[in-house]
This record gives sequence, structure tokens and C-alpha cells, in this order.
Amino acid sequence: MNWQERADGVEARLREQLLAGLAGDAGAYRLFLGALASHLRAFFRRRLFQAPDEVEDLVQETLLAIHSQRHTYRPELPLTAWAHTIARYKYIDLLRSRSRRDDLHEPLDDHPNLFAVADLDAADAKRDLAALLESLPPKQRQALYLTKVEGASTAEAAAVMGMSEGAIKVSVHRGLKALTQRFGSTR
Repeated sequence: MNWQERADGVEARLREQLLAGLAGDAGAYRLFLGALASHLRAFFRRRLFQAPDEVEDLVQETLLAIHSQRHTYRPELPLTAWAHTIARYKYIDLLRSRSRRDDLHEPLDDHPNLFAVADLDAADAKRDLAALLESLPPKQRQALYLTKVEGASTAEAAAVMGMSEGAIKVSVHRGLKALTQRFGSTR
């Protein structure tokens, strides 16, 4: 049997199963979906030899599309041509989404100045923070720096500064209040 005879046999069998399924034969429709899945796997494997993990997803997406569009099949036309058209659209959708995804993953090596700018921004922020804290009295400045910048607990800040935890809380509160009055709220 040559390839043309095999292809004609696959076409006839799939068409017969689909038409029986459309007429209400659930068993024939199940057989159709199974046979079509095998046919689609071969179709996608030829196109996705570099991404074999995508094949099964595309088979499932195509089967779902064929199932939801089965009412559009015209029996006078070849079934495999109709199924391949849907499969090609799913394949093109995959290529488009892959292209968009690849566009998002631009190598950072192409932008050598990117991190230099971030370092400068961090230096500017540290300088601005130091200027803000310099405007506060020493106890408030140190309490704010230890708790809000360094992340120390009030107990740790109290131990460092030789004050009670309550005094640290009051200093932090007063320092934040002074900064808010002086420079306005960010809310």
C-alpha cells in the first residue's frame, strides 16, 4: 500500500467516524478523537522537532477547537484538510505567543549601563536620606536610622542607644512626625 492509499484510508475512516459522531454515535466520536489525536501528533512533531514538549499541548488545543467547531465541517470537503487548517492556526498562535514571550526576555548583557544607573540611583537615595536625617535632633535621627533603615527592633535599638524601648518608640514617632510636617505626607 503506497502513501496515497494510506492517506485516503485515514481520510475515509476519520470522516466516517466524525459523521457517525455528529449523528449521535458517542463511541464513533471517541474513536474519531483518538485517531485524530494520533494524526495531529505526527503533524505537530514534524513542525516542532525542536520543541517536542509543545506537541501534546497543541494536540489538545486543536482537539478542543475541532470539538467546539465540529458543526462547521462540511461533509463534501476533505476532513483532514479542515482539521489541518485548524491545527495550522493553533501552530501559528503558538509561534506568535513564543515570539512575544521571547521579546520579553532580552539579555541584560545588551545593556551594560543598566546597573551603573541603578548604582547611581542608590547613591542619590542614600545622600537624600542622610540629608533628611541630618535635619533631626541626634536621638530621633539615630532611633529612626536604626529602626527604619537598618531594620532593628525597638529592643535592639534601645540596647544600642542605652535608652528604654518606650523612649525609642517616642523618638521614632517624633522624628517621623517632624519629617512629615517639614516635607509633607506621601499619602
